[in-house]
Amino acid sequence: MSKVVVIEHLTLDGVMQGPARPDEDTRNGFEYGGWGAEAGNDPVMLKVLGASMGSSWSLLVGRTTYEDFFKIWPNQPKPNPFTEALNNVEKFVASTTLSEPLPWRNSTLLKGDAADAVAKLKKELDKNLVVFGSGVLVQSLMKRNLIDEYVLQIHPLVLGKGRRLFLDGSPITHLRLVDSVTTGTGVMIATYRPSTC
Repeated sequence: MSKVVVIEHLTLDGVMQGPARPDEDTRNGFEYGGWGAEAGNDPVMLKVLGASMGSSWSLLVGRTTYEDFFKIWPNQPKPNPFTEALNNVEKFVASTTLSEPLPWRNSTLLKGDAADAVAKLKKELDKNLVVFGSGVLVQSLMKRNLIDEYVLQIHPLVLGKGRRLFLDGSPITHLRLVDSVTTGTGVMIATYRPSTC
């Protein structure tokens, strides 16, 4: 059985929108894209993320993140461990608008309701399903208690607007801190797992 590991960049006020580049996600007039780029190559961060993904994993993403990753990662210069990993890894894509065949190799479109498809994958696979970005997908998985671990990279920054990971009306979820580390750039990486209490 696999577990779902959600890895997200967040500001202190919970914004997850557009951390990597100015043009990454400009929905709703978001103008602060790229807010997390400066901390992105911190060696501590890269080490923690690698450990969180595990040695056997698949990528699970929504349409917006899939299209953004496909636009960027296959065209990165080599050698780059992330480029090679993302190009070669098995990718599962939740979308109601995309159709197969998907353009990025090793990509499979999830059929039907995304949460139902992920619940089925969790039973069938024996490797982690790692989610980057994909806020809409993550929120649907939260509602079904399908997330096993959150790796939150919390940046010392308040933006005051933007799409947030935890929306008003999100289900009450008790989390247990299982690890934390602070990078040289002041980003706190906190790893949480759902708690039964």
